[in-house]
Amino acid sequence: MIFKRYPFCQFLLISKGDFMPRKRKKELSMQKVREIFRLAMQCGRSSRDIGKICHISHSTVLDYLKRSKQADLDYEKIRLMNDQILREILKRVGTQDVPLKPIYPMPDWEYVHQELKKKNVTLQLLWEEYKDEHPDGYQSSQFMEYYRRWKKKLRISMRQVHNAGEKMFVDYAGHTIPIRDRVTGKTFNAQIFVAVLGASNYTYAEASLNQDSESWINSHINAYKFFDGGAKVTVPDNLKAGIKKPCLYEPEINRSYQDMATHYGTVIIPARVRKPKDKAKAEVGVQIVERWILASLRNRTFFSLHELNKAIQELLARLNRKQFQKLEGCRLSVFEKIDHPALLPLPQEPYELSSWKRVIVNIDYHIDVNGHYYSVPHELRNGSPLDVRCTRKIIEIFQNNKRIASHLRDDNTGRHSTIKEHMPKSHQRYLDWSPSRIIKWAGTSGQHVADLVQLIMESRCYPEQGYRACMGIIRLGKRYNDQRLEAACRRAIVIGGHSYRSVRSILEKGLDQQPLPASLKSKNITHDNIRGENYFN
Repeated sequence: MIFKRYPFCQFLLISKGDFMPRKRKKELSMQKVREIFRLAMQCGRSSRDIGKICHISHSTVLDYLKRSKQADLDYEKIRLMNDQILREILKRVGTQDVPLKPIYPMPDWEYVHQELKKKNVTLQLLWEEYKDEHPDGYQSSQFMEYYRRWKKKLRISMRQVHNAGEKMFVDYAGHTIPIRDRVTGKTFNAQIFVAVLGASNYTYAEASLNQDSESWINSHINAYKFFDGGAKVTVPDNLKAGIKKPCLYEPEINRSYQDMATHYGTVIIPARVRKPKDKAKAEVGVQIVERWILASLRNRTFFSLHELNKAIQELLARLNRKQFQKLEGCRLSVFEKIDHPALLPLPQEPYELSSWKRVIVNIDYHIDVNGHYYSVPHELRNGSPLDVRCTRKIIEIFQNNKRIASHLRDDNTGRHSTIKEHMPKSHQRYLDWSPSRIIKWAGTSGQHVADLVQLIMESRCYPEQGYRACMGIIRLGKRYNDQRLEAACRRAIVIGGHSYRSVRSILEKGLDQQPLPASLKSKNITHDNIRGENYFN
Protein backbone atom coordinates (compact mmCIF):
# COMPACT_ATOMS: atom_id res chain seq x y z
CA MET A 1 0.00 0.00 0.00
CA ILE A 2 1.11 3.56 -0.60
CA PHE A 3 1.50 4.49 3.10
CA LYS A 4 3.96 1.72 3.99
CA ARG A 5 6.70 4.22 3.13
CA TYR A 6 6.53 5.95 6.53
CA PRO A 7 7.22 3.43 9.32
CA PHE A 8 7.62 6.32 11.78
CA CYS A 9 3.84 6.49 11.93
CA GLN A 10 3.85 3.30 13.99
CA PHE A 11 5.29 5.23 16.90
CA LEU A 12 2.39 7.67 16.75
CA LEU A 13 -0.21 4.94 17.13
CA ILE A 14 -1.98 4.93 20.46
CA SER A 15 -4.05 2.06 21.69
CA LYS A 16 -7.76 2.51 21.60
CA GLY A 17 -8.95 4.48 24.61
CA ASP A 18 -5.59 6.20 25.28
CA PHE A 19 -5.60 9.96 24.95
CA MET A 20 -3.12 12.80 25.06
CA PRO A 21 -3.27 15.15 28.08
CA ARG A 22 -5.89 17.81 27.68
CA LYS A 23 -4.65 21.39 27.32
CA ARG A 24 -6.33 24.18 29.18
CA LYS A 25 -8.15 26.49 26.77
CA LYS A 26 -7.51 30.21 26.94
CA GLU A 27 -10.74 32.14 27.47
CA LEU A 28 -11.62 34.45 24.57
CA SER A 29 -12.22 38.14 25.15
CA MET A 30 -15.84 39.26 24.93
CA GLN A 31 -14.93 41.56 22.03
CA LYS A 32 -13.80 38.54 20.02
CA VAL A 33 -16.86 36.50 21.08
CA ARG A 34 -19.13 39.30 19.86
CA GLU A 35 -17.18 39.41 16.59
CA ILE A 36 -17.82 35.64 16.14
CA PHE A 37 -21.56 36.15 16.51
CA ARG A 38 -21.54 39.21 14.21
CA LEU A 39 -19.68 37.41 11.43
CA ALA A 40 -21.91 34.34 11.71
CA MET A 41 -25.34 35.90 12.28
CA GLN A 42 -25.03 39.21 10.43
CA CYS A 43 -22.40 38.58 7.74
CA GLY A 44 -23.26 34.92 7.10
CA ARG A 45 -19.65 33.72 7.25
CA SER A 46 -18.86 30.02 7.69
CA SER A 47 -17.20 28.68 10.84
CA ARG A 48 -13.92 28.08 9.01
CA ASP A 49 -13.90 31.61 7.60
CA ILE A 50 -14.61 33.03 11.06
CA GLY A 51 -11.83 30.91 12.54
CA LYS A 52 -9.33 32.30 10.03
CA ILE A 53 -10.52 35.86 10.52
CA CYS A 54 -10.42 35.68 14.33
CA HIS A 55 -7.34 33.40 14.41
CA ILE A 56 -9.01 30.63 16.37
CA SER A 57 -9.98 27.07 15.52
CA HIS A 58 -13.26 26.56 13.71
CA SER A 59 -14.26 24.05 16.41
CA THR A 60 -14.16 26.90 18.95
CA VAL A 61 -16.41 28.94 16.66
CA LEU A 62 -18.85 26.03 16.38
CA ASP A 63 -18.80 25.66 20.17
CA TYR A 64 -19.84 29.29 20.73
CA LEU A 65 -22.50 29.13 18.02
CA LYS A 66 -23.86 25.93 19.60
CA ARG A 67 -24.04 27.64 23.00
CA SER A 68 -25.89 30.62 21.53
CA LYS A 69 -28.38 28.26 19.88
CA GLN A 70 -28.93 26.40 23.15
CA ALA A 71 -29.52 29.71 24.93
CA ASP A 72 -31.89 30.89 22.14
CA LEU A 73 -29.82 34.00 21.45
CA ASP A 74 -30.05 35.96 18.20
CA TYR A 75 -27.76 38.81 17.17
CA GLU A 76 -30.17 41.53 18.30
CA LYS A 77 -30.31 40.07 21.82
CA ILE A 78 -26.53 39.68 21.92
CA ARG A 79 -25.96 43.24 20.74
CA LEU A 80 -28.14 44.73 23.50
CA MET A 81 -26.71 42.47 26.24
CA ASN A 82 -23.78 43.63 28.38
CA ASP A 83 -20.58 41.59 28.56
CA GLN A 84 -21.09 40.19 32.07
CA ILE A 85 -24.56 38.75 31.42
CA LEU A 86 -23.53 37.34 28.03
CA ARG A 87 -20.47 35.65 29.55
CA GLU A 88 -22.56 34.03 32.32
CA ILE A 89 -25.14 32.72 29.83
CA LEU A 90 -22.49 31.18 27.58
CA LYS A 91 -20.74 29.57 30.53
CA ARG A 92 -23.99 28.15 31.90
CA VAL A 93 -24.91 26.40 28.65
CA GLY A 94 -21.33 25.29 27.89
CA THR A 95 -20.37 23.33 31.00
CA GLN A 96 -20.36 19.92 29.33
CA ASP A 97 -16.94 18.40 28.76
CA VAL A 98 -15.71 17.96 25.21
CA PRO A 99 -14.31 14.47 24.50
CA LEU A 100 -10.59 14.36 23.77
CA LYS A 101 -9.25 13.19 20.43
CA PRO A 102 -6.72 10.38 20.02
CA ILE A 103 -3.58 10.76 17.88
CA TYR A 104 -3.69 8.93 14.56
CA PRO A 105 -0.85 7.98 12.19
CA MET A 106 0.24 10.93 10.07
CA PRO A 107 0.44 10.35 6.29
CA ASP A 108 3.55 11.05 4.26
CA TRP A 109 2.55 14.45 2.90
CA GLU A 110 5.45 14.68 0.48
CA TYR A 111 4.25 11.49 -1.21
CA VAL A 112 0.67 12.79 -1.22
CA HIS A 113 1.82 16.06 -2.79
CA GLN A 114 3.68 14.28 -5.59
CA GLU A 115 0.77 11.93 -6.26
CA LEU A 116 -1.60 14.87 -6.64
CA LYS A 117 0.40 16.07 -9.64
CA LYS A 118 -0.65 12.96 -11.54
CA LYS A 119 -3.68 13.07 -13.77
CA ASN A 120 -7.07 12.31 -12.18
CA VAL A 121 -5.55 11.81 -8.69
CA THR A 122 -7.49 13.65 -5.98
CA LEU A 123 -7.19 14.12 -2.23
CA GLN A 124 -10.36 12.11 -1.78
CA LEU A 125 -8.80 9.11 -3.56
CA LEU A 126 -5.60 9.35 -1.49
CA TRP A 127 -7.63 9.57 1.70
CA GLU A 128 -9.57 6.42 0.80
CA GLU A 129 -6.27 4.59 0.26
CA TYR A 130 -5.06 5.91 3.62
CA LYS A 131 -8.23 4.65 5.33
CA ASP A 132 -7.77 1.23 3.77
CA GLU A 133 -4.35 1.08 5.41
CA HIS A 134 -5.47 2.66 8.72
CA PRO A 135 -9.21 2.16 9.34
CA ASP A 136 -8.95 4.09 12.64
CA GLY A 137 -7.08 7.02 11.02
CA TYR A 138 -8.14 10.57 10.30
CA GLN A 139 -11.43 11.30 8.61
CA SER A 140 -11.49 13.13 5.27
CA SER A 141 -11.95 16.65 6.69
CA GLN A 142 -8.96 16.34 9.04
CA PHE A 143 -6.88 14.61 6.38
CA MET A 144 -7.41 17.49 3.95
CA GLU A 145 -6.92 20.14 6.64
CA TYR A 146 -3.54 18.70 7.66
CA TYR A 147 -2.48 18.57 4.02
CA ARG A 148 -3.38 22.23 3.53
CA ARG A 149 -1.34 23.16 6.60
CA TRP A 150 1.64 21.16 5.33
CA LYS A 151 1.38 22.71 1.88
CA LYS A 152 1.62 26.25 3.29
CA LYS A 153 5.14 25.46 4.46
CA LEU A 154 6.38 24.92 0.90
CA ARG A 155 6.60 28.69 0.17
CA ILE A 156 5.12 28.18 -3.27
CA SER A 157 4.02 31.38 -4.99
CA MET A 158 0.70 30.85 -6.67
CA ARG A 159 -1.75 33.03 -8.53
CA GLN A 160 -4.51 34.10 -6.15
CA VAL A 161 -8.09 33.80 -7.35
CA HIS A 162 -10.31 36.68 -6.21
CA ASN A 163 -14.07 36.30 -6.17
CA ALA A 164 -16.32 39.15 -7.25
CA GLY A 165 -16.95 41.72 -4.52
CA GLU A 166 -14.97 39.73 -1.98
CA LYS A 167 -11.84 41.78 -1.19
CA MET A 168 -10.72 45.39 -1.23
CA PHE A 169 -6.96 45.96 -0.80
CA VAL A 170 -5.84 49.29 0.69
CA ASP A 171 -2.46 50.92 1.26
CA TYR A 172 -0.56 54.21 1.07
CA ALA A 173 1.79 54.95 -1.82
CA GLY A 174 5.45 55.37 -1.02
CA HIS A 175 5.65 58.61 -3.02
CA THR A 176 4.06 61.88 -1.90
CA ILE A 177 3.05 65.11 -3.67
CA PRO A 178 4.09 68.52 -2.26
CA ILE A 179 1.45 71.20 -1.63
CA ARG A 180 2.57 74.81 -1.27
CA ASP A 181 0.98 77.40 1.00
CA ARG A 182 0.15 80.55 -1.02
CA VAL A 183 0.80 82.86 1.94
CA THR A 184 3.92 81.47 3.61
CA GLY A 185 5.37 79.59 0.66
CA LYS A 186 6.00 76.54 2.84
CA THR A 187 5.27 73.06 1.48
CA PHE A 188 4.02 69.86 3.06
CA ASN A 189 3.83 66.39 1.53
CA ALA A 190 0.35 64.97 0.88
CA GLN A 191 -0.07 61.21 1.40
CA ILE A 192 -1.67 59.15 -1.40
CA PHE A 193 -4.25 56.51 -0.38
CA VAL A 194 -4.93 53.67 -2.84
CA ALA A 195 -7.77 51.10 -2.82
CA VAL A 196 -8.11 48.25 -5.33
CA LEU A 197 -10.90 45.69 -5.79
CA GLY A 198 -9.61 42.14 -6.18
CA ALA A 199 -11.64 40.79 -9.11
CA SER A 200 -11.71 43.80 -11.47
CA ASN A 201 -8.63 45.79 -10.33
CA TYR A 202 -10.91 48.85 -10.24
CA THR A 203 -8.80 51.50 -8.52
CA TYR A 204 -9.46 54.48 -6.25
CA ALA A 205 -6.91 57.04 -5.09
CA GLU A 206 -7.00 60.27 -3.09
CA ALA A 207 -4.63 62.61 -1.28
CA SER A 208 -4.81 63.27 2.48
CA LEU A 209 -2.90 65.48 4.89
CA ASN A 210 -1.23 62.62 6.77
CA GLN A 211 -1.56 58.95 7.67
CA ASP A 212 -3.33 59.34 11.02
CA SER A 213 -6.44 57.39 12.02
CA GLU A 214 -8.87 60.13 10.94
CA SER A 215 -7.37 60.42 7.44
CA TRP A 216 -7.16 56.62 7.13
CA ILE A 217 -10.83 56.04 7.98
CA ASN A 218 -12.08 59.00 5.93
CA SER A 219 -10.24 57.61 2.90
CA HIS A 220 -12.03 54.26 3.40
CA ILE A 221 -15.39 56.04 3.58
CA ASN A 222 -14.64 57.91 0.33
CA ALA A 223 -13.51 54.65 -1.32
CA TYR A 224 -16.78 52.90 -0.41
CA LYS A 225 -18.68 55.87 -1.83
CA PHE A 226 -16.59 55.75 -5.03
CA PHE A 227 -17.22 52.00 -5.46
CA ASP A 228 -20.90 52.47 -4.53
CA GLY A 229 -20.64 49.48 -2.21
CA GLY A 230 -18.44 47.67 0.26
CA ALA A 231 -16.32 44.57 -0.16
CA LYS A 232 -16.87 41.63 2.17
CA VAL A 233 -13.20 41.69 3.25
CA THR A 234 -10.84 44.67 3.59
CA VAL A 235 -7.11 43.85 3.50
CA PRO A 236 -4.92 46.66 4.89
CA ASP A 237 -1.25 46.86 5.79
CA ASN A 238 -0.18 46.89 9.46
CA LEU A 239 0.05 50.67 9.86
CA LYS A 240 -0.68 52.17 13.28
CA ALA A 241 -3.77 54.04 12.08
CA GLY A 242 -5.59 50.74 11.48
CA ILE A 243 -3.82 47.98 13.39
CA LYS A 244 -3.06 48.73 17.03
CA LYS A 245 -0.82 45.70 17.61
CA PRO A 246 0.36 43.65 14.61
CA CYS A 247 0.50 39.92 15.24
CA LEU A 248 0.76 36.90 12.97
CA TYR A 249 -1.95 35.00 14.85
CA GLU A 250 -4.10 37.63 16.58
CA PRO A 251 -3.66 41.24 15.38
CA GLU A 252 -5.42 43.88 17.47
CA ILE A 253 -7.47 46.23 15.29
CA ASN A 254 -7.93 49.88 16.18
CA ARG A 255 -11.37 50.21 17.78
CA SER A 256 -12.48 53.11 15.58
CA TYR A 257 -11.38 51.16 12.50
CA GLN A 258 -13.34 48.13 13.73
CA ASP A 259 -16.41 50.33 14.29
CA MET A 260 -16.17 51.50 10.69
CA ALA A 261 -15.93 47.88 9.48
CA THR A 262 -19.01 46.94 11.51
CA HIS A 263 -20.93 49.91 10.09
CA TYR A 264 -20.21 48.83 6.49
CA GLY A 265 -20.51 45.07 7.17
CA THR A 266 -16.95 44.31 6.09
CA VAL A 267 -14.27 42.22 7.79
CA ILE A 268 -10.75 43.52 8.46
CA ILE A 269 -8.05 40.92 7.69
CA PRO A 270 -4.63 42.63 7.79
CA ALA A 271 -1.79 41.26 5.72
CA ARG A 272 0.92 39.39 7.59
CA VAL A 273 3.95 41.40 8.62
CA ARG A 274 6.63 41.40 5.90
CA LYS A 275 4.39 39.32 3.61
CA PRO A 276 3.68 41.65 0.65
CA LYS A 277 2.18 38.77 -1.35
CA ASP A 278 -0.83 38.85 0.99
CA LYS A 279 -1.75 42.22 -0.53
CA ALA A 280 -0.24 41.87 -3.98
CA LYS A 281 -3.22 43.71 -5.51
CA ALA A 282 -2.50 46.76 -3.35
CA GLU A 283 1.22 46.63 -4.18
CA VAL A 284 0.51 46.52 -7.92
CA GLY A 285 -2.26 49.13 -7.59
CA VAL A 286 0.13 51.51 -5.80
CA GLN A 287 2.73 50.96 -8.51
CA ILE A 288 0.21 51.72 -11.27
CA VAL A 289 -1.05 54.87 -9.49
CA GLU A 290 2.54 56.08 -9.04
CA ARG A 291 3.31 55.54 -12.73
CA TRP A 292 0.10 56.76 -14.36
CA ILE A 293 -1.04 59.46 -11.90
CA LEU A 294 1.73 60.70 -9.63
CA ALA A 295 4.33 60.74 -12.40
CA SER A 296 1.96 62.78 -14.60
CA LEU A 297 1.62 65.38 -11.81
CA ARG A 298 5.33 65.68 -11.03
CA ASN A 299 5.79 69.04 -12.78
CA ARG A 300 2.61 70.68 -11.48
CA THR A 301 2.38 72.93 -8.41
CA PHE A 302 -0.63 72.56 -6.11
CA PHE A 303 -1.79 75.08 -3.52
CA SER A 304 -4.54 73.09 -1.77
CA LEU A 305 -5.58 69.53 -1.05
CA HIS A 306 -8.85 70.03 -2.95
CA GLU A 307 -6.95 71.14 -6.06
CA LEU A 308 -4.69 68.08 -5.87
CA ASN A 309 -7.58 65.64 -5.41
CA LYS A 310 -9.42 67.16 -8.36
CA ALA A 311 -6.38 66.49 -10.58
CA ILE A 312 -6.06 62.94 -9.21
CA GLN A 313 -9.71 62.16 -9.95
CA GLU A 314 -9.33 63.29 -13.58
CA LEU A 315 -6.33 61.00 -14.13
CA LEU A 316 -7.99 58.20 -12.15
CA ALA A 317 -10.99 58.19 -14.49
CA ARG A 318 -8.61 57.88 -17.44
CA LEU A 319 -6.71 55.03 -15.73
CA ASN A 320 -9.88 53.00 -15.03
CA ARG A 321 -11.00 53.43 -18.67
CA LYS A 322 -7.64 52.43 -20.11
CA GLN A 323 -8.00 49.22 -22.18
CA PHE A 324 -6.25 46.06 -20.98
CA GLN A 325 -3.36 44.88 -23.14
CA LYS A 326 -4.09 41.14 -23.06
CA LEU A 327 -7.74 41.05 -22.03
CA GLU A 328 -10.91 42.55 -23.37
CA GLY A 329 -12.37 45.65 -21.75
CA CYS A 330 -11.00 47.91 -19.02
CA ARG A 331 -11.13 48.19 -15.25
CA LEU A 332 -14.40 50.11 -15.35
CA SER A 333 -16.18 47.65 -17.65
CA VAL A 334 -15.05 44.63 -15.61
CA PHE A 335 -16.08 46.42 -12.40
CA GLU A 336 -19.57 47.13 -13.70
CA LYS A 337 -19.95 43.56 -14.92
CA ILE A 338 -18.37 41.55 -12.07
CA ASP A 339 -17.54 43.47 -8.92
CA HIS A 340 -20.28 46.07 -8.58
CA PRO A 341 -23.26 43.63 -8.55
CA ALA A 342 -21.54 41.57 -5.83
CA LEU A 343 -20.61 44.45 -3.49
CA LEU A 344 -22.41 44.92 -0.18
CA PRO A 345 -24.99 47.74 -0.26
CA LEU A 346 -23.96 50.93 1.50
CA PRO A 347 -25.79 51.87 4.73
CA GLN A 348 -28.25 54.75 4.61
CA GLU A 349 -25.87 57.06 6.46
CA PRO A 350 -22.08 57.16 6.05
CA TYR A 351 -19.95 56.23 9.03
CA GLU A 352 -19.38 59.10 11.44
CA LEU A 353 -15.77 59.18 12.56
CA SER A 354 -15.34 58.37 16.24
CA SER A 355 -12.54 57.88 18.73
CA TRP A 356 -12.47 55.76 21.88
CA LYS A 357 -10.85 56.34 25.24
CA ARG A 358 -11.03 54.79 28.70
CA VAL A 359 -11.81 57.07 31.64
CA ILE A 360 -12.28 56.87 35.41
CA VAL A 361 -15.32 58.41 37.14
CA ASN A 362 -14.38 61.19 39.56
CA ILE A 363 -15.87 61.57 43.03
CA ASP A 364 -18.19 64.31 41.69
CA TYR A 365 -19.72 61.73 39.23
CA HIS A 366 -18.18 63.47 36.20
CA ILE A 367 -15.62 62.19 33.69
CA ASP A 368 -12.93 64.23 31.95
CA VAL A 369 -13.02 64.15 28.13
CA ASN A 370 -10.56 66.56 26.51
CA GLY A 371 -10.78 68.96 29.45
CA HIS A 372 -14.60 69.09 29.56
CA TYR A 373 -16.55 67.31 32.31
CA TYR A 374 -19.57 65.12 31.51
CA SER A 375 -21.87 63.60 34.12
CA VAL A 376 -22.66 59.91 34.60
CA PRO A 377 -25.11 58.29 37.05
CA HIS A 378 -23.77 59.09 40.52
CA GLU A 379 -23.85 55.38 41.48
CA LEU A 380 -20.76 54.88 39.29
CA ARG A 381 -18.48 57.23 41.26
CA ASN A 382 -16.60 54.24 42.70
CA GLY A 383 -13.63 54.66 40.37
CA SER A 384 -14.75 52.01 37.87
CA PRO A 385 -13.37 52.44 34.31
CA LEU A 386 -15.76 53.38 31.51
CA ASP A 387 -15.42 53.44 27.72
CA VAL A 388 -16.17 56.71 25.94
CA ARG A 389 -16.98 57.03 22.22
CA CYS A 390 -16.41 60.54 20.90
CA THR A 391 -17.91 61.72 17.61
CA ARG A 392 -18.09 65.20 16.11
CA LYS A 393 -21.41 65.90 17.86
CA ILE A 394 -22.01 63.26 20.54
CA ILE A 395 -20.18 61.86 23.58
CA GLU A 396 -21.39 58.31 24.40
CA ILE A 397 -20.40 56.55 27.63
CA PHE A 398 -20.42 52.73 27.92
CA GLN A 399 -20.04 50.23 30.73
CA ASN A 400 -19.60 46.57 29.73
CA ASN A 401 -20.66 47.43 26.17
CA LYS A 402 -23.91 49.01 27.41
CA ARG A 403 -24.54 52.72 26.89
CA ILE A 404 -25.26 54.44 30.19
CA ALA A 405 -25.13 58.12 29.18
CA SER A 406 -24.80 60.43 26.19
CA HIS A 407 -24.12 64.17 25.90
CA LEU A 408 -23.89 66.75 23.17
CA ARG A 409 -20.20 67.38 22.62
CA ASP A 410 -18.84 70.57 24.16
CA ASP A 411 -15.20 71.54 23.55
CA ASN A 412 -15.15 74.33 26.15
CA THR A 413 -12.48 73.23 28.61
CA GLY A 414 -13.09 73.52 32.32
CA ARG A 415 -16.87 73.53 31.96
CA HIS A 416 -19.46 70.91 33.02
CA SER A 417 -22.25 69.14 31.14
CA THR A 418 -24.57 67.72 33.79
CA ILE A 419 -27.82 65.81 33.35
CA LYS A 420 -30.18 66.40 36.25
CA GLU A 421 -31.12 62.70 36.53
CA HIS A 422 -27.45 61.84 37.16
CA MET A 423 -27.26 63.98 40.31
CA PRO A 424 -27.81 62.39 43.74
CA LYS A 425 -30.78 63.57 45.75
CA SER A 426 -28.46 64.99 48.32
CA HIS A 427 -24.73 65.69 48.18
CA GLN A 428 -23.03 64.11 51.20
CA ARG A 429 -20.14 66.55 51.14
CA TYR A 430 -22.27 69.70 50.77
CA LEU A 431 -25.42 68.48 52.49
CA ASP A 432 -25.75 71.53 54.78
CA TRP A 433 -24.55 74.09 52.24
CA SER A 434 -26.55 76.32 49.93
CA PRO A 435 -25.49 79.08 47.50
CA SER A 436 -26.86 81.83 49.76
CA ARG A 437 -24.91 80.49 52.73
CA ILE A 438 -21.64 80.39 50.77
CA ILE A 439 -22.22 83.98 49.53
CA LYS A 440 -22.92 85.14 53.07
CA TRP A 441 -19.76 83.43 54.33
CA ALA A 442 -17.73 85.01 51.53
CA GLY A 443 -19.17 88.41 52.50
CA THR A 444 -17.39 88.21 55.85
CA SER A 445 -14.13 88.70 53.93
CA GLY A 446 -15.48 91.55 51.83
CA GLN A 447 -18.19 92.58 49.40
CA HIS A 448 -16.03 91.93 46.33
CA VAL A 449 -15.35 88.39 47.54
CA ALA A 450 -19.10 87.77 47.83
CA ASP A 451 -19.71 89.29 44.38
CA LEU A 452 -17.04 87.09 42.76
CA VAL A 453 -18.38 83.95 44.45
CA GLN A 454 -21.85 84.78 43.19
CA LEU A 455 -20.58 85.33 39.64
CA ILE A 456 -18.83 81.95 39.67
CA MET A 457 -21.96 80.05 40.77
CA GLU A 458 -24.17 81.90 38.29
CA SER A 459 -21.83 80.91 35.44
CA ARG A 460 -22.51 77.20 36.08
CA CYS A 461 -25.57 75.26 34.99
CA TYR A 462 -25.93 74.10 38.59
CA PRO A 463 -24.55 76.17 41.51
CA GLU A 464 -23.09 72.99 43.07
CA GLN A 465 -20.57 72.84 40.22
CA GLY A 466 -19.02 76.09 41.49
CA TYR A 467 -18.80 75.07 45.16
CA ARG A 468 -15.25 73.78 44.86
CA ALA A 469 -13.89 76.98 43.28
CA CYS A 470 -15.79 79.21 45.74
CA MET A 471 -14.51 77.31 48.78
CA GLY A 472 -10.99 77.58 47.40
CA ILE A 473 -11.29 81.39 47.08
CA ILE A 474 -12.63 81.76 50.64
CA ARG A 475 -9.78 79.63 52.03
CA LEU A 476 -7.22 81.91 50.37
CA GLY A 477 -8.15 84.40 53.10
CA LYS A 478 -6.51 82.10 55.65
CA ARG A 479 -3.22 82.02 53.75
CA TYR A 480 -3.35 85.75 52.99
CA ASN A 481 -5.46 88.26 54.97
CA ASP A 482 -9.02 89.34 54.19
CA GLN A 483 -7.91 92.79 53.00
CA ARG A 484 -5.63 91.31 50.31
CA LEU A 485 -8.31 88.80 49.31
CA GLU A 486 -10.86 91.60 48.94
CA ALA A 487 -8.48 93.60 46.73
CA ALA A 488 -7.64 90.51 44.64
CA CYS A 489 -11.32 89.72 44.07
CA ARG A 490 -12.00 93.33 43.04
CA ARG A 491 -9.21 93.13 40.45
CA ALA A 492 -10.46 89.70 39.25
CA ILE A 493 -13.98 91.10 38.70
CA VAL A 494 -12.68 94.08 36.78
CA ILE A 495 -10.43 92.02 34.46
CA GLY A 496 -13.04 89.26 34.02
CA GLY A 497 -11.00 86.59 35.81
CA HIS A 498 -13.92 84.78 37.45
CA SER A 499 -12.02 81.74 38.69
CA TYR A 500 -10.05 80.42 41.63
CA ARG A 501 -6.84 80.27 39.59
CA SER A 502 -7.12 83.93 38.62
CA VAL A 503 -7.49 85.07 42.25
CA ARG A 504 -4.65 82.83 43.39
CA SER A 505 -2.36 84.18 40.64
CA ILE A 506 -3.15 87.78 41.61
CA LEU A 507 -2.24 87.07 45.25
CA GLU A 508 0.91 85.09 44.42
CA LYS A 509 2.25 87.89 42.18
CA GLY A 510 1.22 90.68 44.57
CA LEU A 511 -0.94 92.44 41.99
CA ASP A 512 -3.59 93.07 44.64
CA GLN A 513 -1.21 95.55 46.31
CA GLN A 514 -0.78 97.58 43.14
CA PRO A 515 -3.26 100.22 41.98
CA LEU A 516 -5.52 99.39 39.07
CA PRO A 517 -4.58 101.04 35.76
CA ALA A 518 -6.81 103.93 34.78
CA SER A 519 -8.14 101.98 31.80
CA LEU A 520 -9.36 99.16 34.08
CA LYS A 521 -10.85 101.22 36.91
CA SER A 522 -14.54 100.81 37.31
CA LYS A 523 -16.55 103.40 39.18
CA ASN A 524 -19.31 100.96 39.97
CA ILE A 525 -18.97 97.19 39.55
CA THR A 526 -22.65 96.60 40.24
CA HIS A 527 -24.29 95.21 37.12
CA ASP A 528 -27.24 93.05 35.99
CA ASN A 529 -25.40 89.77 36.53
CA ILE A 530 -25.04 90.42 40.29
CA ARG A 531 -28.50 89.62 41.63
CA GLY A 532 -27.74 89.27 45.32
CA GLU A 533 -27.93 86.32 47.67
CA ASN A 534 -31.75 86.38 47.72
CA TYR A 535 -31.67 85.09 44.13
CA PHE A 536 -30.75 81.60 45.42
CA ASN A 537 -33.38 81.41 48.18
